[in-house]
Amino acid sequence: MLEEFFAPEEIAVIGASRTPGKVGHDIVANLIAGGYNGKILPVNPNSAAIAGLDCLRKVGDYGAKIDLGVIAVPKTAVIEAAAAALQGGVRALVVITAGFKESGPAGMALEKELAGLCRAKGVRLLGPNCLGLINTDQRLNASFAGGMPKAGGISVFSQSGALLTAILDLAGGRHLGIAKMISIGNKADLSEIDILQALAKDEKSRVIVGYLEDISSGDTFIKVAEEVSARKPLIILKSGTTAAGLKAASSHTGVLAGSETAYGAAFKRSGVVRADTFEGLFDYATAFSMQPLPKGNRVLIITNAGGPGTMAADAVEKTGMRVAMLARNTATALRRKLPEAASTGNPVDVLGDADPERYVTALTAGQDDPEVDAIIVILTPQAMTRPAETALAIGANLTGVKPVLVSFMGGLNVMPGRDQLAALNLPDYPSPERAVGALKAMYEYSLWKNRPARVVTRFRVNRRRVERIITRRLRSGRYQIGEVKGKSILQAYGFQIPAGHLAVSVDEAVEIAERLGYPVAMKIVSPDIVHKTDLGGVRLNVSNGEAVRDYFDLMMLRIRQRAPEAAIEGVYVEKMLNPGLEVIIGMSRDRQFGPMLMFGLGGIFVEVMKDVTFHLAPITEVEALQMLKSTRSYEILQGKRGRHGVDLPAIANGLQRISQLTTDFPQIIELDINPFIVGEAGSDPWVADARITLRDGGTDKR
Repeated sequence: MLEEFFAPEEIAVIGASRTPGKVGHDIVANLIAGGYNGKILPVNPNSAAIAGLDCLRKVGDYGAKIDLGVIAVPKTAVIEAAAAALQGGVRALVVITAGFKESGPAGMALEKELAGLCRAKGVRLLGPNCLGLINTDQRLNASFAGGMPKAGGISVFSQSGALLTAILDLAGGRHLGIAKMISIGNKADLSEIDILQALAKDEKSRVIVGYLEDISSGDTFIKVAEEVSARKPLIILKSGTTAAGLKAASSHTGVLAGSETAYGAAFKRSGVVRADTFEGLFDYATAFSMQPLPKGNRVLIITNAGGPGTMAADAVEKTGMRVAMLARNTATALRRKLPEAASTGNPVDVLGDADPERYVTALTAGQDDPEVDAIIVILTPQAMTRPAETALAIGANLTGVKPVLVSFMGGLNVMPGRDQLAALNLPDYPSPERAVGALKAMYEYSLWKNRPARVVTRFRVNRRRVERIITRRLRSGRYQIGEVKGKSILQAYGFQIPAGHLAVSVDEAVEIAERLGYPVAMKIVSPDIVHKTDLGGVRLNVSNGEAVRDYFDLMMLRIRQRAPEAAIEGVYVEKMLNPGLEVIIGMSRDRQFGPMLMFGLGGIFVEVMKDVTFHLAPITEVEALQMLKSTRSYEILQGKRGRHGVDLPAIANGLQRISQLTTDFPQIIELDINPFIVGEAGSDPWVADARITLRDGGTDKR
């Protein structure tokens, strides 16, 4: 796939220049200096030769097929150059030139014209506004980045050409090998999805690293990224996730579910290892490319100084991994072989005067210990420390079964050791915390790869009832569905709804309450009122007929005072069911990735602490339960700290039913069940209040 880009037999550089420093010159020079073995064809009508190579006046003069054309001419000449290249038989195009859609409407129109030309000829296009591409396996540097990187197993793609040059420079400094480098630029044709599909099948690309500012197609990206992640690690740094949405959200879920959250949920679903910083991007890539994945989260720390060992232990615990409890025979062996003053617990402190042999003793014990899944080795420079020899000793005694990450702390004095570590394929970090962060990323990816098969439950539901309600609302131009109809929709999808009826008079309210049995809840019904409680439109635990009369009159009076323009349909009188823990479950439809489910506890947990979690639909039972576990308030759900636990599978069941409802009906863009009342195991949860927002076809594209 994309062979014309990665393994071309001929390359035409259109806009080749004799002047060093110009893009057209540097691309030709890089092709030559990189050792590319194919045919290099400079195209320049005003030059006979460039860098010792005969020039073509135009692409068509070659008279034979040309796999790849690289265009580096001024923006005003790009369309003409592309048309000539396509006419001359070029089978793939890279357009380096900038000034297209990133420059405004005129540039956008030019870019569409360029893409249309290529599409009409069935030719794939990389760029415009890109750096080019590199394939070390073919000694191909068709870019204006400086120098050919060392060959290796990391492939990098980026929407930013400048970031790629920084990545290449950093990779050189860390002695990291690159397989392929692709600058996707404006993505007029080839996008991150095309590149991922190609790299997934590329045996040389063992780890894929990417930088993205936007994603072309959310649904397709998730599918492709999941396929890639099943084969090899995919590490992505995504920027531009904090901008406010195009439409203000009205629900709790909508308010809390921003673009950042959507990308996080999408990456989690598809197994993408997400880097939050440029530093993290390379920390992760280094570890994944050099070491095996851990089989668990039990970490051994080996150090020659107490403080850094404690720092590492703190970092391990904070990330949710565990400081390993060493097997008894391991501790015995360490006590026998290490000095008496050494600490043989975990962290294992081999003391400040440790020679390479002490590190090997601790490393060997850790690799043999079945209670250890991963090892972090810390070295600080002391007068008797031998960093280079220690690095060599560590490298010589690796079994390759468990990941070993190293933190040689310091600068000049540990530099010889760092050089050795890179040569030995040992990932080295300037601080223990960064080593632990990389290890945590490896562990989470390992969990994802070994996850159970996804089984999405399909419940028996009354879909026709929901279709009727939604169709009527959309025909009437009413996009907010309040509590009464919202509960009818949820009941059709298997949620327990308290019995209730709409009362339009005080006498009717009393009659309904008497029929339902006390206590009851009373709630104002108005299409113009979203937050009923704020306006005094809710009364709970009403216990007799006199109270029903009083609250009905008071509620009507207050609503007319506080919302005089609101159309009042009446008061909904509803049977109060058994009390329980208030939680919120909901959905907000992301424009890129579709229905995004939300769970959180009610009250202060959502209002103040924002202790909520999200997952993309459709969701499995395992994923729904994992949502609950990922909240800080999970202990409350379990029943710790003096509380009774609640029925966790019942909450998971509710999330799955919302998942089915919102995937069945794309017209629903927001849904809140707030609160959802959940009792102890075996009790039936019930919907206390609900609100649904439908898509306005003219304005909302979610």
